[in-house]
Amino acid sequence: MSGALANHIALVTGSTDGIGLEIARQLAAQGAAVALNGFGDPARIDALCAELGALGARVQYFDADLMQADQAAALVGRVTQSMGPVDILVNNAGTQHKAPIEDQPPERWDAVMALNLNAPFHTSRTALPGMRARGWRRIVNIASAYGLAGGVDRSSYVASKHGLVGLSKAVALETAMTAITCNAVCPGDVATRIFYKSAKLLAEREQISREEAQQRVAANHMPTRRPVLPEQVAAMVLYLCSDAAAEVRGAALSIDGGWTAR
Repeated sequence: MSGALANHIALVTGSTDGIGLEIARQLAAQGAAVALNGFGDPARIDALCAELGALGARVQYFDADLMQADQAAALVGRVTQSMGPVDILVNNAGTQHKAPIEDQPPERWDAVMALNLNAPFHTSRTALPGMRARGWRRIVNIASAYGLAGGVDRSSYVASKHGLVGLSKAVALETAMTAITCNAVCPGDVATRIFYKSAKLLAEREQISREEAQQRVAANHMPTRRPVLPEQVAAMVLYLCSDAAAEVRGAALSIDGGWTAR
C-alpha cells in the first residue's frame, strides 16, 4: 500500500475505541500496518480489523491486559513476531478513578498507575532496542491536559499523566542522537463516548438541549466551550510521525481548546 507511512508497523494501545481507534484509522490510511490492542466484544473487534483492512492496511489485533506488567512487557515482542518490528509506538491506553485522595482506594491508585504510566514504560523499554537498531522510529504518548495542570478528585490520573510527560522527556533525551523521537500529546476534553454520555445525562437532568449540554460540559475546562475531536488528536499524532517533526523531541503538545493557557 502507498502512503507516507507505507512499510511501517504501528502499535497503538487502547485502540478499539475512542482516540486510539481514530489514531489507528489515520495511521492505516497513511499506509502503516497497524497492531490493535484493547478490550471489546470479539465480533466488534473483527469488524474494526475489517474496517481498517478495507483502507488497504495490514491489521491485526493483540489482546493484552496492560495493567499486568508481564503482558505489557510481552506485547511488543508478540507484535514483532507476528507482524514485524514496531516502527511507531503510540501509548494511548488509559483509565482514571475520581475521588478525593483520602477516599481513593490504594488498589485503584495502583491500577491507574499500572495502565497510564507503567504500561508505556514497559512497551517503550521493550521497543527501543529494536528501534535503535533500525533508525527512524517514533514513540508518541497520549497524556492529557491533566499532565500539565492539576485537578480536583483526580490525584492518581493527574500524577500518572504528569509522569507520562516526564517519561516522554526522559526518553527523548536518551534518544536525542538517534532518528527516534518521543513526544507527548496532551488533549483536553475529547468528544468520545464518555463525553457524550455526560452531556446526555446533563441534558436529561437539566431539561436542556443536547447541544447546550455539550457546551456546558466542555466549558468546565475548555474556553472554546467545545470538545477536541478524536480526528484532531490523531492528526497531531500523524504530524509527530512525519519527517517534518524530526526535531520535535520531548515536547508536550497541548490540544485543549485553551484549557492550559489560562
